[in-house]
Amino acid sequence: MRGLAQTLGSSPATVNLAYRILRERGLIVTDGRRGTRVAPRPPLLGATARDPASASAHARGVRDLSSGLPDPALLPSIADALHRVDVGAVLTMSESDRADPALIELTAAAFAADGISAAHLAVTSGAFDAIERVLGPHTRPGDRVLVEDPTYGAFRDLIRALGLVCAPVPIDDEGPLPGPFAAALRSGVAAALLTPRAQNPSGAARSARRAEELSHALAHHRGVLLIEDDHAGPVGGAPMFVASGTDRWAVIRSTSKTLHPDLRLAVMAGDAVTIAHVQGRQALGPRWVSPILQATVVEVLRDPGLRAVTERARGTYARRRAALIEALAAHGITAQGRSGLNVWVPVREETPTVAALEAAGFVVAPGERFRFAAPPGIRVTVATLPEAQALAVADAIATAQRPAAAAHRY
Repeated sequence: MRGLAQTLGSSPATVNLAYRILRERGLIVTDGRRGTRVAPRPPLLGATARDPASASAHARGVRDLSSGLPDPALLPSIADALHRVDVGAVLTMSESDRADPALIELTAAAFAADGISAAHLAVTSGAFDAIERVLGPHTRPGDRVLVEDPTYGAFRDLIRALGLVCAPVPIDDEGPLPGPFAAALRSGVAAALLTPRAQNPSGAARSARRAEELSHALAHHRGVLLIEDDHAGPVGGAPMFVASGTDRWAVIRSTSKTLHPDLRLAVMAGDAVTIAHVQGRQALGPRWVSPILQATVVEVLRDPGLRAVTERARGTYARRRAALIEALAAHGITAQGRSGLNVWVPVREETPTVAALEAAGFVVAPGERFRFAAPPGIRVTVATLPEAQALAVADAIATAQRPAAAAHRY
């Protein structure tokens, strides 16, 4: 700053003020001794757009294993629920009734069953809406947010779009590694965005022991905002073990993987201040989540057949993950996928592997979208992958890893 002030013929105080204004507006990021740089804020449109290859997969007769979406055949019926909604009664709800009482009652019981306090709840338009509204009041441009490495690519885009900085932490099958996690907290982060199960893209699922280790580290940094995104919920295929230890926290559960991707709704439990901030920001924007949408979700949750549908989906996803992991293991490739809809496969090079799979009739997601310092890999969404086709996918991946095959392509 002193050098710039001298070059510009200005005072250091003026330059310092200019830097502060730029930082507050999210245009620059200061990173201690590593200096100051222009913030890498991506375009808000297109940053998380799906690969054109994926978008046209069905038109080309290629199976799309890149979407991350659930199998439509394993979702409950929404049509029946819509017929049961009393639209007239729903539309008479006052603006003050931001959350459907029945929805609050049902989700509160689900949170309590997993040992999560449901004293304060908020309803949002999906998990991303919740995450953005939680981060907004708690952070300012340039703050660091702890994320898993690899992590969901849209998380990275959202964090950067808010003018924040990702602080990646390596993970294994049980979630963030305790040592690097504690080190990242000590380095200074404003928030931590984690996925307790069905981690996207790795399928990691937190164990009880790992939850204790993370909680122990967080207890020394009570001011850090902890966000737990339980996006897959009961179809994730693993028990729920949340971390704790901070004064500000939120656990988010959306309906997109369990009920339907178009039911853009999430219920969030959290501390009183965090929930109040979310509701306050809602009041300044959309003001409420569609009562008809909330009522529809309630009807689906009340359906006595939902448990059987959920158990079928959970079991089917588990078998599809296992089929691909076992097929890859036969080729000496160790893949990750303890839970959720995806399997993470380490590869020598991503681009040739993605191309080889497309030639074999499958579109997958390159790992570059998800990773920071993690080694190369690909994400295979197994939600719609028949077990019988797992061998073909594994064969194509294995063939692409052979040095002779790679040399032939170039």
